[in-house]
Amino acid sequence: MQDSTMSKPDVVHDEAAEQQKGDKLVDNSGIVRVALTEEDSKRICHKTDRTILVVLAWVYFLQILDKTVLGYGATFGLQKDTGLTGNEYSLVGSISPIAQLAWQPFSSYLIVKVPHKILMPSLCLGWGLAQTCMAACHNFNSLMAARFFLGLFEAGCLPLFGVITSQWYRRAEQPIRIAAWYSTNGLATIVAAALSYGLAQIKSEVFKSWQIIFLVVGLITVASAPVVYWRLDNDISTARFLTEHERAQGIERLRANQTGTGNTEFKFSHVLEACLEPKTYLWIGMAMLLNIGASVTNIFGPLILSGLGYDKYRTTLLTMPFGALQFLIILLASYLAQTARLKSAIIAGFMLPVIAGLSILYAVPRTQSVQSQLLAGYYLLAFLFGGNPLIVTWIIGNTAGTTKKSVIMSMYNAASSAGNIIGPLLFNEKDKPAYQPGLRACLGIFSALAAVVVIQWGNLWFLNQQQARRRVQNGKRAEIVDLSMQNNYHEMHNTLEEAGNETVQVGDNAFQDLTDRENDEFVYIY
Repeated sequence: MQDSTMSKPDVVHDEAAEQQKGDKLVDNSGIVRVALTEEDSKRICHKTDRTILVVLAWVYFLQILDKTVLGYGATFGLQKDTGLTGNEYSLVGSISPIAQLAWQPFSSYLIVKVPHKILMPSLCLGWGLAQTCMAACHNFNSLMAARFFLGLFEAGCLPLFGVITSQWYRRAEQPIRIAAWYSTNGLATIVAAALSYGLAQIKSEVFKSWQIIFLVVGLITVASAPVVYWRLDNDISTARFLTEHERAQGIERLRANQTGTGNTEFKFSHVLEACLEPKTYLWIGMAMLLNIGASVTNIFGPLILSGLGYDKYRTTLLTMPFGALQFLIILLASYLAQTARLKSAIIAGFMLPVIAGLSILYAVPRTQSVQSQLLAGYYLLAFLFGGNPLIVTWIIGNTAGTTKKSVIMSMYNAASSAGNIIGPLLFNEKDKPAYQPGLRACLGIFSALAAVVVIQWGNLWFLNQQQARRRVQNGKRAEIVDLSMQNNYHEMHNTLEEAGNETVQVGDNAFQDLTDRENDEFVYIY
């Protein structure tokens, strides 16, 4: 494997570059190192949770809610009322990720150049208006247009959230924080089912049940946009909820990440490096394979349940336990990843129940006597939702450089969108209620996903060996301690004492917006 940074000079650790400013130590970026205790770190983290994490969780919940209600619209007569035939419903489900796929290059640029305080509420307002307009759609063409704009504004959501999480939290804290906002997938499924069931009871001569559902969830999103603008901050250095000293400590908290706290310069060298690395395409492979299956549950979940013999109201209610399972599984997967610090094995392990569930749905006949087995098989598919937040955590923890991180997260979202495009197309109207060809394809896809995860693990191990050789060439120790994965600062101080003084100054290049390949002190995590 070629080193994509061969044309760039290695970063040399120059201790002479550190200068004393009074009694303060300044790193290679001109940032003053400040004292930070475990209590300081916890206080700043908790403040960040109460402000930034709450916004992330709410907006991501709204995005999933707006996306998910299409399936409930189908349950309550959308296809019949709008005259959809053949694969047209599948195309309506697919146009949103097609728009996301097309918009990703622009998303990666906007995430770097536009302040997050402006970008996030703008996206929220855009897809909220698109969702509201779906209530006015009466045919295939108008549904396609509304869903296109819904996907267009949602395109920047996941990569933006990944970048924001990496810029506010230590690597050891990221899995559970990503789980906190990503797990709203499950909560949105529960709320969408409950809302759809309740709103469908409204008898109206003006609106159909599905129109009322689309209208309510769309307006909730529109109303949330100004609140998001009011609550969100751009970065740690300008955070209104922190004091001036806490801002400096907040930056110091992230030094060991080696991934910086953000930069507004879009660097094409970062784009080139991301495009030349094998690990980028392994991330893309994981995202695409996993989200082919995820789209099946989002778009066709209610239809699969109705194919098991339940009426439309019971079908809606039976998706609520599935949403609860998603929520719990995402939290469990992220907790295990944070505790075991081995994301690759957990991702691969969580795919086994998914393969078992698909096997049940594929092999068991659609008869009244085996409804419970079929329902169990469907619920096992919830384990696939433990994969996406771990992959996002894996990516942002292994990528440094603001532009590079934005590009790779946009590529991840593009691959997810491609998976969401392919997934619904595997399930054709003529194959109902068993949808066996689609289920058979998904079985092969999840088996391939487990293999890709193992290959990425081996690739990251190899990259760490390369980094060790580069450190030796630059006059440093081959092995350095990855302090960013210590659970707290007390552990970090103990580790520093055990490792000796040579390790203390690791992190002088942390805020120079270097990529993971440019910074020889960067340690890849598995």
